[in-house]
Amino acid sequence: MPGFTTRPQLSGDFGMVASTHWLASAAGMSLLERGGNAFDAAVAAGFTLQVVEPHLNGPGGEVPVIFQAAGRNPRVLCGQGVSPASANIDAFAGMDRIPGSGVLAATVPGSFDAWMLLLRDHGTMTVREVLEHAVGLAERGYPVLPRIAAAIELLRPVFTQHWAGSAAVYLPHNTVPAARSRLRNPALAATYRRIVEEAEAAGGDRETQIEAARRSWSQGFVAEAVGAFLSSPVPNGRGEPEQALLTAADMADWSASYEDTVGVTHGAHTVHKTGPWGQGPAMLQQLRLAEALGIDADLRERGVFGADARVDADFVHRVTEGAKLAFADREAWYGDPDHTDVPLKELLSASYAAERARVVDDARASRDQRPGTPGGRAPFVPPLYLAGDTPGDRTTGEPTVRNAAASHPADQRGDTCHLDVVDAHGNMVSATPSGGWLSSSPVIPELGFPLGTRAQMFWLDPASPNALAPRRRPRTTLSPTLVTREDGQAVLAIGTPGGDQQDQWTTTAVLRILNGATDLQEALDTPMFHTNAFPSSFHPRETVPGDLVVEPGVGEDTIDELRRRGHEVQVAEPWSLGRLAAVGRDPESGELRAAADARGGQGYAAGR
Repeated sequence: MPGFTTRPQLSGDFGMVASTHWLASAAGMSLLERGGNAFDAAVAAGFTLQVVEPHLNGPGGEVPVIFQAAGRNPRVLCGQGVSPASANIDAFAGMDRIPGSGVLAATVPGSFDAWMLLLRDHGTMTVREVLEHAVGLAERGYPVLPRIAAAIELLRPVFTQHWAGSAAVYLPHNTVPAARSRLRNPALAATYRRIVEEAEAAGGDRETQIEAARRSWSQGFVAEAVGAFLSSPVPNGRGEPEQALLTAADMADWSASYEDTVGVTHGAHTVHKTGPWGQGPAMLQQLRLAEALGIDADLRERGVFGADARVDADFVHRVTEGAKLAFADREAWYGDPDHTDVPLKELLSASYAAERARVVDDARASRDQRPGTPGGRAPFVPPLYLAGDTPGDRTTGEPTVRNAAASHPADQRGDTCHLDVVDAHGNMVSATPSGGWLSSSPVIPELGFPLGTRAQMFWLDPASPNALAPRRRPRTTLSPTLVTREDGQAVLAIGTPGGDQQDQWTTTAVLRILNGATDLQEALDTPMFHTNAFPSSFHPRETVPGDLVVEPGVGEDTIDELRRRGHEVQVAEPWSLGRLAAVGRDPESGELRAAADARGGQGYAAGR
């Protein structure tokens, strides 16, 4: 019998967009209605998210994209900018971790070039058309979400004392904007208007215009403004001047690029993720472990989904213990494969998963970091900064939610967005934009946006596969997902914000969908859980041994049993874990589906 859902699953045959903000979904749907394809819609939605979710992403951030053009193989578009040419461990002498805010942690902004490359190679519309909604919202104003207002309130001392450019945008009339009021960003609107004008001045051909827009960003006025802003020391959130490593030359030397996906088969499907410069393979390891631990068979037998489901303790325990093993391997082995040898074939093999599954105790939760030794190689083991020694609250998994009384406003983190699109032709896109959020560093006055802080995910230890070095991609948490069936056709795109939790919440949802949840909304609405029992990717890189965070909807009996097995269970607020979005396609009937998580009160799907 179907479970209760917060919303209906959408279905149709024209096109579907699901994202973490209703305005982004509406923008993407608008492009589809005007004759665009899934790629046009994704680009428009991505630029809209930069405006309406500034506490979660911005133009100075990055985006990984997994997509399938109809009739072709799935591909990854890497919009993760690299570290500056002058970035090395010596540049952070005296520090044991890279700061989580300020310009020292800036990598090359990657999202703009990635969206333009996707538009050029797979879209059909112009630079003006895909930027139209973002420009209009920045000019006219967009609704201030309660979380935006709360973030600005926490950061007000930083903005007023140290970051004048941020105050000019986010403290209009020297006042924190009220929740549900409207907020404008005329400087950002002007930046994108100028890019459109310079693109159109280059000629009437669509591809010529897109290339001109890319030059305006990486070699033209945008890069010049970034370089000028960083040419002298910039105050961090505590008012301490920092000399950035990023330069305009770094922006000119980098561009987005395509690569193959990394995938594993799971039943009759193949799940596709980015390479180990992202944490995506950790999801693939968890899926292998799910098979080895019998999680799939148990789900097929019990198969209860929806918001009123009671989640079985065996399922939570095994999924959590599998996650601990996969994320221990993430820290031990993952890094930019262009610069470090990642034993990915061994890590994703069924034999390795079977070996790792044997260390899982069904009766007892592990409190240890237990990376594996693929090929007999010794793993890198990072230092453990226990959460009790550092400020912050990790119960939600969303870095924006912090213990304000225990931490400096400069320690406020941003988070992430997500979008998925499918069209009637079978084109499918999954993207996870992030970085360059309003708490990262000062807004550059001429441009209307701050730079990102993705370099905080590097370790300052040369033994780490994710060690800081020039022109490397940091091992990011951003993790879109695409699923194909046996004949290679895409059937599901899914993802969520949430930092280290992305490949826990999405893994749980994918397990449900591939093992009997026929309704996407039911799968998303089922109570969620995650662990923080491994080093966080975000400064101050804290670890919570034995940790397990659950929504109360898992049920009191399940919570009691998990505690009996030794989990340090934290019961989060109801409806607080994850903000998943998903689209699906049935290649036989052409039916399209979409769903968006009601958690957070802002994600929506649109389609017909």
